[in-house]
Amino acid sequence: MSFFLPTVALKRVTDISEELLNSLGIRAVFLDVDNTLSTHGSQSPFEGSVAWAQNLVEQGFQLFIISNNFKERVEPFAAQFQLPFVHFAAKPLPWGYLKAKKGLRNQVKNSQCLVVGDQIFTDIIGANLCGMKSVLLEPIQLENTASFRLRRKWERRFRKKAKMGRS
Repeated sequence: MSFFLPTVALKRVTDISEELLNSLGIRAVFLDVDNTLSTHGSQSPFEGSVAWAQNLVEQGFQLFIISNNFKERVEPFAAQFQLPFVHFAAKPLPWGYLKAKKGLRNQVKNSQCLVVGDQIFTDIIGANLCGMKSVLLEPIQLENTASFRLRRKWERRFRKKAKMGRS
């Protein structure tokens, strides 16, 4: 069961504080795009998210964008944040996370990495497979496709457990 649970559950990416990162021993933050930094398919970041990311970089944290989307979606978005990225990451498989970790300026242990995203079956499972910590965010906008609706339905019981004493 804990394989499906995040380290922490929060509402928005901007709720992740420097104090929380330090308390978890985090040195690198891996960020999803859709429903983490913007709504699905949008090239407009959530209000305050660019400044939030820049502040963490100034505080010495390494940030990296990891997305299952194509380069055409991820590259212009990452440019707005001035962050490196991995596209077509194949989450929850470890490949994308490990590629991002390898691309960090300063190497860190897996346990010093934090994966941030809105999906249990990609972001959270992937983090757990890699021995990384994770933050599960509430999706801002629910997707309309049948596959997303099914995944969100399956996530409900894990989201309830994640909120119990983990935020």
